[in-house]
Amino acid sequence: MKAIYQSTVGEGLTLTDTSYCPGCGHGIIHKLVMESIAELGKLGETIGVSPIGCSVVAHEYMNVEMCEAAHGRAPAVATGIKRVHPNHIVFSYQGDGDLASIGMTEIVHAAMRGEKFTTFFVNNAIYGMTGGQMAPTTLLGQKSTTSIDGRKKEISGMPIRVSELLATIDGAVYVERVAVNTPANVRKAKQAIKRALDVQQRKLGFSFVEFLSSCPTNWGLTPVNALKWVGEHMIPYYPLGIFKQPEEEK
Repeated sequence: MKAIYQSTVGEGLTLTDTSYCPGCGHGIIHKLVMESIAELGKLGETIGVSPIGCSVVAHEYMNVEMCEAAHGRAPAVATGIKRVHPNHIVFSYQGDGDLASIGMTEIVHAAMRGEKFTTFFVNNAIYGMTGGQMAPTTLLGQKSTTSIDGRKKEISGMPIRVSELLATIDGAVYVERVAVNTPANVRKAKQAIKRALDVQQRKLGFSFVEFLSSCPTNWGLTPVNALKWVGEHMIPYYPLGIFKQPEEEK
């Protein structure tokens, strides 16, 4: 069990040196999520779930109770936790290799059931921890260790737009895609997190925030150029914005 400190903004993260690669967006997203929960005064009433992937070490940095799940199964674990602790904030924190591949069934059915937790989905268009293989979100023409000549539509199909898919499901109440490649987009990302958590606290249904993020190591780019790549290549295919929100907020 990890010690839970008083709910102040500065205590949302543990005092642990990061193991993420230089330029990785996970650290930024961790900070935004934990700041948002701390500002709600809910650090001691929050449970997070992280599965296999780069997100598997999230428990080292997030100063809340955390549970690890098998690859792709975080939504199922979060469902059980939320049903047992309906008044806690419960979230799953997942990457694209995890959520959009082996875990696609889990996330779709959690949304179909209208489970009242929040999923934070990090889309960096590649498998990060396991060595840079092609993910369901890898862009056409993008090279990876399993698509050395670039992803081809006739072989692998089109990259999956997860936010657009989930927005078609009745139980999904709030769905938004943001990015963490610029200061302005980082500020908007935090606003999205707060909106998603508000939907959860109001017990309206499933809430989902997708973050477009960089993976300089597996992209073979410098951190600066990786951020540019997000803006030049990812955002045109994965447009930012709110895809689903409560009826009274439209």
